[in-house]
Amino acid sequence: MSKAKRPRARLPRGFVDNADQELLQRQSMITTILGVYQRYGFRPLETPIVEHLDALGKFLPDKDAPDEGVFALRDDDDGWLALRYDLTAPLARFVAQNRNELPLPYRRYQYGPVFRREKPGPGRFRQFYQCDFDTVGSRSMAADAEVCEVMAACLEAIGIPQGDYEIRLNNRKVLNAILAGAGLGDDDTTTPDQASTLRAHVLRSVDKLDRVGHDGVRLLLGEGRMDASGDFTKGVGLGTNQIDAVMAFVDSGGGSRTEVIDKLESIAAHSDEGKSGIEDLRTIDQILSATGIESDRAIVDPTVVRGLDYYTGPVCEAVLTFETNEDGQTRSFGSVGGGGRYDDLIKRFTGQETPACGGSVGVSRLAAALTALGRTTNAATDTPVVVTVMDSHRLADYQRMVTELRSAGITAELYLGSKGLGHQLKYADRRGSALAVIAGGDEFDTNTVTVKNLLAGKEISQTIDDRAEWLSVADVQHNVARDELVRAIGDLLDGRNP
Repeated sequence: MSKAKRPRARLPRGFVDNADQELLQRQSMITTILGVYQRYGFRPLETPIVEHLDALGKFLPDKDAPDEGVFALRDDDDGWLALRYDLTAPLARFVAQNRNELPLPYRRYQYGPVFRREKPGPGRFRQFYQCDFDTVGSRSMAADAEVCEVMAACLEAIGIPQGDYEIRLNNRKVLNAILAGAGLGDDDTTTPDQASTLRAHVLRSVDKLDRVGHDGVRLLLGEGRMDASGDFTKGVGLGTNQIDAVMAFVDSGGGSRTEVIDKLESIAAHSDEGKSGIEDLRTIDQILSATGIESDRAIVDPTVVRGLDYYTGPVCEAVLTFETNEDGQTRSFGSVGGGGRYDDLIKRFTGQETPACGGSVGVSRLAAALTALGRTTNAATDTPVVVTVMDSHRLADYQRMVTELRSAGITAELYLGSKGLGHQLKYADRRGSALAVIAGGDEFDTNTVTVKNLLAGKEISQTIDDRAEWLSVADVQHNVARDELVRAIGDLLDGRNP
């Protein structure tokens, strides 16, 4: 019989393993962000990672395959299920199911992994974490302004200072007015669905400005574009005059919020929808100014359209403005969060328009940006004190030490391997431990323990070469009475000599 073929240890493309420091960093970031959400009055919700495909809706790129853009599978009843691609579509389903029991406005937050079947890239994964907050049931532009305010508060809470980020704001209504004025889909030969699809493709093309540049967007709006890898993306097929109209809108940014809104009004106020969008932006501008958020932190940027099709009004993105170096190339990480108004999303289920808006912080993408820039902090601040084992017959005594430390609120672990002391200290060092407890026959005879300061020893060893100087300067080991173990370790962790 032939041997069974061994599976090859490998990851699917676009997915990553996260361990130890990465997970601690992410959890610390999530805890901070959720603390901001709670401070603004949002309450928690958890929905499953799997939804019916039709409940999610086809708001990602519309292709022939029903699972394009998402990871989908057949259910037992031959229906389509899919992993959620964001947390907003499941919220819409939840509100539609429970609308009679929920207080309106309903304010919720949720965090968890989402999945997108799209081309991976630097800082872009097929599985990533989002932290969402939403207000359902309010038409007030104060809710939309609050989205910008909350995202700014989150970035600053996790250590991104003012000047290193921007909240970029736009309004889908204004862009819709521009597209209508350019004659996109408004002719007798185009059905409403075809017009909607055409405008969606235009929006997605504009949304790629940061990645493909001004000329790249023009190509995507026209015949198409080939990227550096040789992959060709078919264009929208607009005429030159139509492309010029769209790009005039895209290029109208720059200046204070009021200045940009004035420019947009000059090119979009020819329709009721355009006028409504301009009025929305002016109201949001006034509210942001009232909260102390001026144009140095939140701007109006006509290039922000957001890639998802369900947005119906104001949209925004949180963008990191500092740069990083990857493979010798300087680049910006771009968007690490975003959101907007989606008044029609819940209507898909109920037939009744339910106003809603919200935002999302992309935790995985933000963590990747901070790591690339060396701005992460050591999240593993509670590394364990390792109690070493010198005599295997005294395991109960060693375990008693660990239990006393844990009871005092000190993270501690008993070494569970079978190696000697040297290996145990190397193990403690690799665990990031600050202290190790050593007790052998001499210590047990004198009812004492030795506490080794691993961090101090490592720092001193990097600057001192002479053994005599080491012995005269380095106080990296402390012999303390057994009944003083907990107090001595507490003093050392607090930076005091025992």
